[in-house]
Amino acid sequence: MVKHIVLFKLKDGSPENVERTAQVLRDMEGRIPELKSIEVGIDVLHSDRSYHIALTTTFDSLEALQAYQVHPVHQKVIEHMSRVREASVSVDYII
Repeated sequence: MVKHIVLFKLKDGSPENVERTAQVLRDMEGRIPELKSIEVGIDVLHSDRSYHIALTTTFDSLEALQAYQVHPVHQKVIEHMSRVREASVSVDYII
């Protein structure tokens, strides 16, 4: 299995915008067959080094992760995130 984790820092960190963006991520659930699990967390500490949103997803294989990357639902999410994010970092690892 593969774990895919992405942290997002948004241009507009208002609570309303963070929640709206978190919902865009949550809305992928059940719409992409390769996506086995999804968890979206919103930062509660708001420190200088914090990112606003954490996305944690699980896939059966690297091939499934690659299929997710190009899936039309995920591509729409990428479009949204490209408009609203200031920065993002990710890590992918085998579990």
